[in-house]
Amino acid sequence: MFDDLLLALQRIDQLLENAITQAQFVYGTEAATDPYRGLYINQKDIKQLLNRQPGMPLFRSELELQSISSNSRFAWLQQAFELSAFELDIILIALAPEIDLKYERLYAYLQDDVTRKRPTLDLALNLLCPSPAAKLARYNSFSADAPLLRHGLLHLLTDSRQLQPPQLSHYLKLDAQVVRFLLAQRGLDERLASFCWFLTTTAPLNNLPIAESIQQSLPLLVNLARNTNQSLYFYFSGSQKTLKRRTAEALATKAGITLLIADLVLASAEKINWQSTIKLLLREARFQNALLYLEGVDTLRTQEQYSSSQYLFDQLAEYPGVVILSGVQSWFPSEHQPLGVINVTFTLPDFTQRRRHWQQKLAAVGMQITDDDLDALAERFRLTIDQITDAVITAFNQALWDMTTQIPQKFPDEKSMQLTTDHLFAAARSQSGHQLAALAKKIEPKYIWDDIVLLPDQLEQLQDICNQAKYQHLVYEKWGFASKLSLGKGLNVLFSGLPGTGKTMAAEIIANDLQLDLYKIDLSQVVSKYIGETEKNLERIFTAAENTNAILLFDEADAIFGKRSEVKDAHDRYANLEVAYLLQKMEEYQGITILTTNLRQNLDDAFTRRIRFIVEFPFPEEEYRLQIWQRIFPQEIPLSQEVDLSLLARKFKLAGGNIRNIALAAAFLAAQQEQSVRMSHLLKATKREFQKMGRLVSEEEFWYQET
Repeated sequence: MFDDLLLALQRIDQLLENAITQAQFVYGTEAATDPYRGLYINQKDIKQLLNRQPGMPLFRSELELQSISSNSRFAWLQQAFELSAFELDIILIALAPEIDLKYERLYAYLQDDVTRKRPTLDLALNLLCPSPAAKLARYNSFSADAPLLRHGLLHLLTDSRQLQPPQLSHYLKLDAQVVRFLLAQRGLDERLASFCWFLTTTAPLNNLPIAESIQQSLPLLVNLARNTNQSLYFYFSGSQKTLKRRTAEALATKAGITLLIADLVLASAEKINWQSTIKLLLREARFQNALLYLEGVDTLRTQEQYSSSQYLFDQLAEYPGVVILSGVQSWFPSEHQPLGVINVTFTLPDFTQRRRHWQQKLAAVGMQITDDDLDALAERFRLTIDQITDAVITAFNQALWDMTTQIPQKFPDEKSMQLTTDHLFAAARSQSGHQLAALAKKIEPKYIWDDIVLLPDQLEQLQDICNQAKYQHLVYEKWGFASKLSLGKGLNVLFSGLPGTGKTMAAEIIANDLQLDLYKIDLSQVVSKYIGETEKNLERIFTAAENTNAILLFDEADAIFGKRSEVKDAHDRYANLEVAYLLQKMEEYQGITILTTNLRQNLDDAFTRRIRFIVEFPFPEEEYRLQIWQRIFPQEIPLSQEVDLSLLARKFKLAGGNIRNIALAAAFLAAQQEQSVRMSHLLKATKREFQKMGRLVSEEEFWYQET
């Protein structure tokens, strides 16, 4: 490589030697010894200038230089950017002072000015052109659309001491990136360092949890494109950022090249000249023979970034290499330049992949769990491979923490540590739901099956809901029902009943049984009177919930699921669209969606057909009210023996929610009086609950003779 560089400098030396010989006649023999040459002008100088033919090159070079080696970086640069021999000589002239400062003094002498140490456009033309006609013709090589300036290889700089000087007096400055390339300097251009980096790995492609078809096709297409010097563009879509990047790393390893990653999110946040930076980035990938990976393409899909995205795609259309674009959303073609992008979708790992990874990571920490628990983790949590890895590590560390808090004096011993499935389920839940937490209220499930009082049929329906969540993989995948359904694989559930009949409690019980997070969304707060705003609110919720592995509880569904009426005006039409939009998002959601309503009769048939389960929560009769009273009190509460729960159940027709309020209020009354909970406390609390409900109260109804 350095031999090629020395050969190039020898070519420049030949030019300069020839020019200096002629300069003695042009400037006079005393010019070389005059320390103030170029700082003043005398009559002799003026006469020489007037006698010179306009446009005549000072040195009229007709020297034939040796051709450069076809294997050199100069030859690659010439071929890659379609440079003429003249343009390559311009690059050599601009490069020389970057290697040896002697060229600054030589250039100053040839330009008859000790302050002009860098070559100007005029000097370059004087050195390389034999006639005025050739000089004028070569002037086109410095136009904006010529290769040197269009590709940003060369910059024309003005002297700060001159105001709008002619182009001939502009200095030639080789771009720093080109200098680094020609000098074979390592590392990344510092102008890209804030959002770019190189990666070189040895990760095999076949070890990644991606489809076998992707593993086979990607390297074949990349090798074909590189061997034929064809452009090739991939788009990696999906939310698995790490897996997509690892696939690109493994692909680069397979091709025997490095990977250049550019984070467009970081680039967009930087205060940079976008056009020059994109040119710089694409040149860097070519100079380094790297596979270019553009991450965060979604950032450019906004109206504000429209011009930036179009410029990027226009530049990519001229890029002769392999580029991988990466984003979450699906690819849609650019309006300006057809790139022929190949879309590669990275879906979440399927059940088998998730189960295998759970098993491998648990084995790595020396833990084995039952097949049923392994199935449950893989079934209920649609996590990425990295999330599963992090969940196992988190569960392991939490188990260590629990052990040290239970036995503070004992040094942590991994052999005696108890890593339980509760740790694993909690760690799995912690991997998702963070975005949804800003849009919905997370409920910590407290209730279990023994806490709820329902008719046997309703209770069986709730258990059926849990069972369908537990055996999705068996029915959909092994038994093939997934091929029969394009949508509707999630569980859509409707709970209807009067307030306080146990709808929210049932949702908590399901979440507790499945060990899933529960998020409550108040639909009355989501619905907007402004056209289109309701859909936007719902879109934000379901987008955030996409990979949360949580149960969504939409409370107060009556706010949107009223009886869809005949369209009489624009408001009716948009109200119906809101209902249809929510039904569509519910069907697309892969988890469990629960809606609650107080008035089922307001729901039309078109809606109920698209719901998997509809569970009625009836107002409890006396038998069930008694069971609620019996289960509502914690074991620790001091309950007086004279409390007659049968009387309360028979005498007061209340829903479970009201009974809960009464029991809690009675407990506080008893605590205030430092007594156990007595019948008087319960009756007083019942009276207050009736008053709160707006029901008529008579003193005789709440009279009770204590024994």
